[in-house]
Amino acid sequence: MMRHEFQPGRLVAGVALVAAAVTYAGDAGGAWHTPWFVVIPVVTGGLCLAGAVGSLAGRLRRRGKEDTAAS
Repeated sequence: MMRHEFQPGRLVAGVALVAAAVTYAGDAGGAWHTPWFVVIPVVTGGLCLAGAVGSLAGRLRRRGKEDTAAS
């Protein structure tokens, strides 16, 4: 039994924010140089994609509940 339902939108948002954190951590550690503006498209794109994925998953979840209630 699962403790909670899978939420792919939150997964996508988390991956985008971890990618931004790793980018800045590599810059702070001296592994590479990252301009300050690089993380803006990563975070905004990740959050927009997470919203789209979450919306799609919610629609599919509601559609699945309607199909099982109808049968």
